[in-house]
Amino acid sequence: MPELLLELFSEEIPARMQGKAADDLRRMVTDKLVAEGLVYEGAKAFATPRRLALTVHGIPARQPDLKTERRGPKVGAPEAAVQGFLKATGLKSLDEAKIQRDPKGDFYIGLIEKPGRDAIDVLAEILPVIIRTFPWPKSMRWGARSGKPGSLNWVRPLHAITATFGLETEEPDVVKFEVDGIESGQTTYGHRFLAPAPIQVRRFEDYEAKLLAAKVVLDPERRKDAILTDAKQLAFAQGFELVEDQNLLDEVAGLVEWPVVLMGSFEPEFLKTPDEVIRATIRNNQKCFVVRDPKTGKLASKFILVANIEATDGGATIIAGNERVIRARLSDAKFFYETDLKTKLEDRLPKFEQIVFHEKLGTQAARIKRIERLTAEIAPLVGADVGKATRAAHLAKADLLTEVVGEFPEVQGLMGKYYALAQGEDASVASASEEHYKPQGPADRVPTDPVSVAVALADKIDTLVGFWAIDEKPTGSKDPYALRRAALGVIRLIAENALRLSLMKVAGSALAGLSVKPADASKLPSDLLAFFADRLKVQLREQGARHDLVDAVFALGGQDDLLMIVRRVEALGKFLDSDDGKNLLAGTKRASNILAIEEKKDKRSFDGAPDAALYSLAEEKALAKAIGEVKAEASAAVAKEDFAAAMSAMAKLRPPVDAFFDKVRVNDDDPKVRENRLKLLNEIRSATRAVADFSKIQD
Repeated sequence: MPELLLELFSEEIPARMQGKAADDLRRMVTDKLVAEGLVYEGAKAFATPRRLALTVHGIPARQPDLKTERRGPKVGAPEAAVQGFLKATGLKSLDEAKIQRDPKGDFYIGLIEKPGRDAIDVLAEILPVIIRTFPWPKSMRWGARSGKPGSLNWVRPLHAITATFGLETEEPDVVKFEVDGIESGQTTYGHRFLAPAPIQVRRFEDYEAKLLAAKVVLDPERRKDAILTDAKQLAFAQGFELVEDQNLLDEVAGLVEWPVVLMGSFEPEFLKTPDEVIRATIRNNQKCFVVRDPKTGKLASKFILVANIEATDGGATIIAGNERVIRARLSDAKFFYETDLKTKLEDRLPKFEQIVFHEKLGTQAARIKRIERLTAEIAPLVGADVGKATRAAHLAKADLLTEVVGEFPEVQGLMGKYYALAQGEDASVASASEEHYKPQGPADRVPTDPVSVAVALADKIDTLVGFWAIDEKPTGSKDPYALRRAALGVIRLIAENALRLSLMKVAGSALAGLSVKPADASKLPSDLLAFFADRLKVQLREQGARHDLVDAVFALGGQDDLLMIVRRVEALGKFLDSDDGKNLLAGTKRASNILAIEEKKDKRSFDGAPDAALYSLAEEKALAKAIGEVKAEASAAVAKEDFAAAMSAMAKLRPPVDAFFDKVRVNDDDPKVRENRLKLLNEIRSATRAVADFSKIQD
C-alpha cells in the first residue's frame, strides 16, 4: 500500500513548540484520512529546528465506493415531493427507485452511489487546509510572494513543502497543491551551513537517508541520544561526570540539526558561588550542561555545550564565545550572591509590608505572621521545637527579596537555606527555607525534619484556608493558585510522616488568623475537609488503590485525622479483597437494598433494637448474637486503632448473614415478625458502620 511523505520546511521553529507541533501534524492528517475513509496502518511525525515531517504508511490508493439508501416520499405523493426526491438522489426517474413496504404505506427508496476518489486527490485537498489552519501557539505573517501580500500564518516563514505519495516499489507522485504561493514538490534542503544545497527526495526512507548525508538528524530522540552519549563520554574522558538535565536535553535537541558536543571552562574562583546558582546561570543563559567531580560531588569549572556545526577549527571559536558569555554571567551571579550575603534575612522582611500577597488576603508580611502563628500551633503536634519552627517560619520567605532569587526564581528556598546557614542559623531552621515548599508534586520528596514539616504544613494550610475564605476555590480544570497541589502536599506530609493531627482544628486556627472572614465561617473547615477527601481519592486512584473506600470511611463523619483515614482505608481494602469481605459486602448491600425498598414502601425507618422474643428461627437468633458480639469487638478494635482486628471481627458476620438470607423470609406475613426482621437487617448495617459505610463501596 502507498505511503505519504510530507515535510514543511521553514525558518527556525522554537524548541518548546516542536514536540507538540509534530504531534498536531500527525493527528490532523490522520484524523482527516480516517474521516475520508482512508484507514492507514501507521504514522510517525518528526521535528527539527527547520522542519516538520510526517510519514503515513499503509494508505489505500483509493477511497472505497459508498452506497447509501435514501427514503423518499410515499407512492402516490405529490409531484413536487417526487421531483425533490429525484433531484436529491440523482435518479433520472422513479423507475430507478425501489419500493419498500412499510406498515404506514409504500415508500420510494433511492440508492445513491458515490464512487471513491484516488487517495492522492483527497490528500491534495486536505493538506493545504491543514497547513492553513495549523494550531501554532504563536504565528506570524511575512512579506509578499509573487507580488501578492502573504496570507499564511505560520510560526516562522515557510519556504518549501515536500509531499509525495506512492508505492515503495514505484516512483512516487507529487501531491500537487499550493499554499500562499508555495507549490508542493520533492525538494528539501539539508543543514543550513554544512549542506545547504537542494535535495530531491522520493519517499520517507530515501528522505531520511539523504537528510542524514546532508548533516540533518531527523529524529529528535536520536539527536537526544547522540547528545547525551557524547556529553557523557567527553566528561568522562576529562575525569568528570555529566550532571544530567532532561529538560535542558529536550530543549537543546530542538536547537540543533547536527549536534556537535564540545567542552569549555571558566575560572575556578566562580565555584565559591553555590553550585545551583552556577548551574542555573550556565543553563539559563547559554543552554549548556555542567559537570561535577565524581570524587567530591561538587561542580567542576567546566561546561558542555552543543553546537550545530562542525567547525574547521575544531570548535575553538565557538568554545571561546561561550566562555566569554558564561564568564560575564557568572561574574554577575557571584556579585549578586556576595551582595546578598551582606544583608541578613530578617533585615529584608520589612519590605514585605509593601508587597501584596492577594488583594483580599493582605500583604506578604501579614501572611508571614499568620504562618508563624500557625507553625507555633502545629510544631508540638509534629514533634518540632516550637522556637526553631517559629524562627524558620519567620525567615522562610525572606530570600524572595534577594538578588539571586530575583535573577533565578527557580532557586528560591534553596538560597534561603544557604543565606541562613551563612548567618549562623540552626541547620533545621535553614533547611526549612528550602523544604517548606515541598512536596511540589507527586514525584517530589517529602520533608522529614519536624521543623520543616511544621512550616510546610502551616504554609500550605494557610494558603488553602485563605483562598477558601475568599471563595477562590479550584473549578474544573482551573486552579490558578495550585490549591490541589497544596492539599496533596498536606496529605503526603501527614501520611508519609505518620502524623496525628486534626485538620478541622488546624483549619479553624488558620481561619481565626485571617483578617477576612467568609459569610459562613462555621462551614469552611468541613468544606475544606471534603476537598481533602477528593484529593485523597485522586492520590489513591493514582496508586492503584480503591478510591471508593475513602467515601466509605468519610461517610461515618467526624473523620479529620488523615493518617487514621489512610490506615482504615488500607485495612478495609485488604478485607474486601478476601472472600469473607466480598461476601459480607454482598450481604450488607442486600440488607441495605431490602431496607431501602421497605422503608420507602412504609414511609418509615426501621431503627431501634429488635425484640428477641419474636425470633422464631435459629438463623435469626444466631445473627442477632453475632451482631452483638461483632459490634462490641469491632468498636473496641477501632478505639484502639487496630483496624486489621476490626476487619477480622467483621469477618465473623459472614456465616450468620449468609445463613439468614438462605433460610429466613424477611417479609413475613405477620407484620410484627416482618418489622422485627427488618430491624435485624438494620442492625447488620449498624454493625458494619463501626468500620465503614458499606453502602458507599462499589461492587
